[in-house]
Amino acid sequence: MLDSAQRSDLLPPLKFALVVGADPQVLEVLRSALKPEEWVVMPARDNQTVLRLIEEKPYALIVTAAKTTGKEDVELLRKIRLVRPHTCLIILTDEGTPLDVIDSMRERAFSYFSRPISAQSLTEIVRLAAREPSWDDGIEVISATPEWISVLARCDKGTADRLTQFFQEISDLPHPEREDVGTAFREMLLNAIEHGGNFDPQQFVEISYVRTTKMVICRIKDPGQGFSLEEAHHSAVNNPVYDPIRHALFREAQGLRPGGYGILIAKHFVDELLFSERGNEVLLVKYVASGEAQQIRD
Repeated sequence: MLDSAQRSDLLPPLKFALVVGADPQVLEVLRSALKPEEWVVMPARDNQTVLRLIEEKPYALIVTAAKTTGKEDVELLRKIRLVRPHTCLIILTDEGTPLDVIDSMRERAFSYFSRPISAQSLTEIVRLAAREPSWDDGIEVISATPEWISVLARCDKGTADRLTQFFQEISDLPHPEREDVGTAFREMLLNAIEHGGNFDPQQFVEISYVRTTKMVICRIKDPGQGFSLEEAHHSAVNNPVYDPIRHALFREAQGLRPGGYGILIAKHFVDELLFSERGNEVLLVKYVASGEAQQIRD
């Protein structure tokens, strides 16, 4: 029978999370998302306290307070990088801009949330941060302005979830259209990562997001050989009316995971969905009413 010392040797080493401020919602998210036998959640009064504490020991996860601006938290991240280069930081803010989001991506923040913050989305990102072994090289910003951003994304689901959240924050669309574009984007990004990149973390997907006064365009190019949409029997979009689950039987026979609804879902949420001749590039187009676009820009 093992004694207490031997049992403790078998347990994984404790990891420490640092939370700035005392927001009850954020604290509840961390307590529910992080296993108490693996994590110790500690408070920090402000960003200056964070800088002092990280000098003393490493923290695997830091979550900022919403009362600071996105710009202030990006500056905090830059300073943290000088001391603890691989610290995982999630930015929460009441005041942020698309430029702040872009800067956070360049500095390799793990994620970015502005008010109102969805507890469910934050919980999912915190859980992802807790289990992701190699997170800080999954997204590379190639070029970026608030109107046009181009990135490379590693072919794994966690990176897709992180990038979707970043793009949600960059978008200045009204809430319904923002959710529609985010849902369609995530579905087609996962489609590219699975079928073009085969969930190979050594492969990357090219993504561009373009925002004009009248529309949003997302371009996704995967590293695969492409496909013919008409011959994509694994996709629900090609099911005949008389056989709505044909794709599911095909996926099971081919050993593919359940799914196949990505193209069908994306078609529902955007105005246009266009594939290249090879099939390894897709454009998602969402039109914005001129009045809404003007209101957002003002």
